[in-house]
Amino acid sequence: MAEAILIDRLSKRGSASKILDITVDSAGTGAYHAGEPADERTITTCQKHGVPVTSIARRLTPEDYAKFDYILAMDESNLDTIRQRKPPSSKCSISLFGSYDSSAGRSRTIDDPYYGGRRGFEEAYEQCVRFADGFLDHLEKAE
Repeated sequence: MAEAILIDRLSKRGSASKILDITVDSAGTGAYHAGEPADERTITTCQKHGVPVTSIARRLTPEDYAKFDYILAMDESNLDTIRQRKPPSSKCSISLFGSYDSSAGRSRTIDDPYYGGRRGFEEAYEQCVRFADGFLDHLEKAE
């Protein structure tokens, strides 16, 4: 979901954006669903908002730490795992996706909606939109 929304929000900024040339990809710290498409509830939620979902699940690799400038975690547990696996030579920035949300008093983590109902997916969608906008604003300011 986060990947699809980040790509969508970037495309909506259009050619006026300073950050047109970025690669967005998602990966999990575990390989539980590697090779599978997104959860049907993710696809349904994103489609409801006009956001296409095309990614296939994969596991974070050591090469990702060299390939990407930023690795964003959805929650504290994954953040810790990502940091622990970071090779010493890597210069990528690792942070919570939610750390780019400027909304005061809101959670900076995305609870996994997998075991919950559709409302959990809608809440995750809303968080991802805020976090994506904040992250893209951060990148544009850094340019």
